[in-house]
Amino acid sequence: MTKRFPTGFLWGAATAAHQIEGNNVNSDWWLREHDIDRVDRIEEPSGDAADSYHRYREDMRLLADAGLTSYRFSIEWARIEPEQGFVSRAELDHYRRMVDTARELGLEPMVTLHHFTVPRWFDAGIGWRDAASVDAFARYVEATLPVLDEVELVCTINEPNMVAVLAHASAHDEFLAGRMPPADPVVADNLVRAHEHAVDIVRGAGKSAGWSVATQAFQPEPGSEGFAREFSWSREDLFLQAAANDDWVGVQAYTRTKVGPRGPLPIAEGTELTLTGWEYYPSAIEYGIRNSWVHAPGVPVYVTENGIATADDARRIDYTLGALEAVARTMADGIDVRGYLHWSALDNYEWGSFRPTFGLIAWDRETFERHPKPSLAWLGGVARANRLPGS
Repeated sequence: MTKRFPTGFLWGAATAAHQIEGNNVNSDWWLREHDIDRVDRIEEPSGDAADSYHRYREDMRLLADAGLTSYRFSIEWARIEPEQGFVSRAELDHYRRMVDTARELGLEPMVTLHHFTVPRWFDAGIGWRDAASVDAFARYVEATLPVLDEVELVCTINEPNMVAVLAHASAHDEFLAGRMPPADPVVADNLVRAHEHAVDIVRGAGKSAGWSVATQAFQPEPGSEGFAREFSWSREDLFLQAAANDDWVGVQAYTRTKVGPRGPLPIAEGTELTLTGWEYYPSAIEYGIRNSWVHAPGVPVYVTENGIATADDARRIDYTLGALEAVARTMADGIDVRGYLHWSALDNYEWGSFRPTFGLIAWDRETFERHPKPSLAWLGGVARANRLPGS
């Protein structure tokens, strides 16, 4: 197996607007963070986050100077359309400047149009269960076209399978109990239709469109193969299959899920865990890539997220090396993988807490001073060589 990567392979890092920008006050997540009456209270609000809304040039420069060639970031629907039908030209200009900055620094921008958060008005008045959500999202996508003028790779929706899974009223409690409910079928259908409309709009502007699926590396215990396939369908496979006619598909993986005859099995005692409580399992990305090739055969793959929540940066390097070796194995078998974007560029707001640190770059909560970690230099070195160490 060669550990050299093809010319033009993208090496980068990824972020999401709400998790790093700060003060995204018109989003549903900001409301959730500050509504004391909600049952799903979080550990701490996002607040200023990493203030990347103002410091994006510095963040991008750190990635470029390290040797990375791509940056995936999202644009925030709640900023662009803070009230239904009102489009902020100033915010469109802001995100267009981000695209221009990435290009100026030699980073290929991959822009995500929806990364979990929605405007308050959408959450309160429409929501993904309403068929009107499809047209509302299409109008938003059309409004973003000035931002995408110099963008080749556009991700319509990040982890639609998780959006559909979390749509269940009981999803929060089930996740805390270590279970993963099935995707809400109505939400899933509306997300697929919204994606299809968005792909048409983006392609009409001459861009390459896809979406990113959170793959779970479902691994059946002996005798549970049929149940595991059934379990995986609404939680992953449906959304990979929906990408079968796209220009590319994004695969995102962090850990594995062992499945028995009654569902996911608990993590074995003594297993190494990350700061999110997930099993340390670098090979998870291989399962995601291979599953995407089964359900969307021939569709080029980008690893749009992959990483580990840890305070031990040496362990982050070890995990990333293992994941990249797994990516190389899939490519050796003929799967068309075109890029690897690490999660995350920055330690970020992990949907309720800053405690799980995924970033290649740390930062000071008081001054926002950036502190690149050794893992950034390591990944940048891999990118410059375009091969894995020792190959």
